[in-house]
Parts: sequence; structure tokens; C-alpha cells
Amino acid sequence: MSIAIKVPSVGESISEVTLVKWLKKEGEWADRDAVIAELESEKATFELNAEQAGIVHPLVAEGDTLRIGDVVCNIDIDAVRPEGAAAAPAAPVAAPVPPPAVAAAVPPPAAAPEVKATPLAAAMIADKKIDPAKVPASGSNGRILKQDVLEALANPGKLPGTPAFSRESHPEKMSNLRKTVSRRLVEAKNTTAMLTTFNEVDMGPVMDIRTRFKDKFKETHGVNLGFMSFFTKACCFALQEWKAVNAYIDGDQVIYHDYCDISIAVSAPKGLVVPVIRNAESLSMAGIEAKVVELATKARENKLTIEEMSGGTFTITNGGVFGSLMSTPIINIPQSAILGMHKIQDRPMAVNGQVVIRPMMYLALSYDHRIIDGRESVGFLVRVKELLENPDLLLFGKDPVKTLLEL
Repeated sequence: MSIAIKVPSVGESISEVTLVKWLKKEGEWADRDAVIAELESEKATFELNAEQAGIVHPLVAEGDTLRIGDVVCNIDIDAVRPEGAAAAPAAPVAAPVPPPAVAAAVPPPAAAPEVKATPLAAAMIADKKIDPAKVPASGSNGRILKQDVLEALANPGKLPGTPAFSRESHPEKMSNLRKTVSRRLVEAKNTTAMLTTFNEVDMGPVMDIRTRFKDKFKETHGVNLGFMSFFTKACCFALQEWKAVNAYIDGDQVIYHDYCDISIAVSAPKGLVVPVIRNAESLSMAGIEAKVVELATKARENKLTIEEMSGGTFTITNGGVFGSLMSTPIINIPQSAILGMHKIQDRPMAVNGQVVIRPMMYLALSYDHRIIDGRESVGFLVRVKELLENPDLLLFGKDPVKTLLEL
């Protein structure tokens, strides 16, 4: 007896998916609930599980486009488990903790492999700090010559025996995720009145806090103290003061939000994704950092759900991790604004009439001018700058002394 495994429903607006990869091939055994294939919708990658144990018989190929409800494979549930098929792993049992050893033997370091090179070539390798394994040897008995080193220096990264240039090309089918990203980017450009305003922030105060407290923070909370928590906190305070930046247009209405669901742009193996930190305004710094790690890890492993990527009210993207000094980020529709972080770079700044070197970052706010005016966009960005340059304000968004004096 065989059962049919069908494409499950993965969202109201999704009618097609692509079968990305078979994890169980024709004739292979699958335990119940084992992952047998990876499917990709226009929004996320998800797994297809075996409903019962048996032999898998795929009916479609990798790369095929399927509709919701299509049969992907049959599973012969009457088949006998092959001898070579491992049973489903049992729950791990904690092993008893051995008593501490008095001393542990440390294995001697492995001897470095001998480099076969002429004396001059060996001197050049040491001087230029070249990995000898990456230098093709043309001398007798695999000996590296002077000319071999010069060739490696002149063509860094070139593999031995490969041509310097190639005119080959090959087609590759665009994934559903990439097609969706492309469509949404064009839609954002064509349907919004997008402008970008810029400012710069002195990151010295934030960097000082991280230097002073990063070890204690990691010890206490189990996560690193990064820049994203500072920016998320600052944006949440600014969004609650400049309501239009946290709103979007729906037909002839403007939908305002009393909460901050912050989308964070993450570069995943199959393209850019924007998972959401829900109610970020109510999270602590450690809570934000933990959520960033959780969502970024899921993105890298293609395990984000559609719910985790839907419903954000504002987006933060960090091009600085790739070395970007300045950019104009594109709005993540239907949102009305996106903040772009960039590379921190030491620059000469005038401070109290003196030229000093400060770690500066350019900030860019792209916004939909249909709903956000210049006053609001500039005011929002100036407020973010103020909060980051005075991190004490991030405690509750106001100057402690002014709050004490009710000013």
C-alpha cells in the first residue's frame, strides 16, 4: 500500500512552490516525520516530511514548479525496512560525568610539511608570506623555483593549469524567492514617492559602552552586545515620536501603529530576507540581541517561516557589514521607511573648535514622500542620531536630569 505526499498549504496568497532538493532519493527508506524534500515558495523555504515510514518514490524532479495539493511522491508503507537503513535516532541519554583527570596529555603539534623550494624561492615565500601549497612547482621532484613564486605573485588566486580568462556562460533558473524580491523591488520603485535623507552619527559613545561591558553582557545574557540593539532601541523611540514613519498607506487610509515590529534585512544563501522582531519597543537590549541571533541563524539555514517574515512596520538594513560607506536603501513595501546603517570609518571632525578623529557612520533614511514629509523624515533621523550619540537616553528616551526636573 502506498500513500501520496502532497504539497501542503503554506499561506493564503501562495499557490505555487518549487521543489528545490530531494533529501530522500528513489527507493530510499524514510522514517515517519523524516524530511524527504525541501520546497521553496515565493517567501520562504520549508521542509516536506514523510507522513508514515516507508520507501520513497518521487514523482517530480528537482526544480519543478508545483501547485498546492500536487502529489510530490508516493511512500510504500508496506515495504520492509532495508538492512542498511538506520532506525530513527532515540532521545539522547545523558552520560555520567567522569571524575576530573589529574592531568591531560596534550598531543604534540603536528610538524609543518617540508617545503621543497630553491633557497631563493624559499626566501621569497617567507618574505611575501605566501602559502607554498598555492604555488605550482615546475622544478624537478616538485621543487618550487623563483619563477614559480613570481608567477604566483603576478596572478594571485589563479589555480594551476587554468586559463586566466574564460568566456563560458550558463543559464540558471531564478528561484521563487529571487523572483519575489525582484518583483517587490520594482513595485517599490514604481508605486512609492521614494526619497532619501542622510545624516551621520558619532559611534564613539556606543563603541565605548560595548568595549566596557561586552564581556559582562555576554556572561550575564549569553549573547554578544552588538550594534543592532542600539539602533533598534533608538529607532523604536523615534518611531513612537514620529508616527508617520511607522505607518503605511492602505488604499485611501493611513494605518498607524502603536507598536514597533522591526524588520531586519539579512543576507541568506538564497537571497535577501527580512525577518521581523515583534514588539521591539518592549524588549530589553539582551532580548533584541537574542532575537537577532535567532532570526539570522534561521535565515542562514533557510528555516524562517512566512509568519516570521510578515507584518513589519519599519526596516533596518546594515550595508556596513559588507563595507558600504553610503547607499540609498529601497523601501520594504508596504512599509513607508527604511534605515540604512553603513561602515564605521575614522574621519576628522570639528569638535569644540578642534579637529579630532572620530568613528563616524553615515545613516540613510529612505521614505515614502506620500505619507512622510521632509520635517518628519529629518526629525526622525536627527532623533536617532541624538539617541545614539547619547546612549543614556536609550533607557527611556529622555534626559535623566530633565526627567527628574520634569522639564
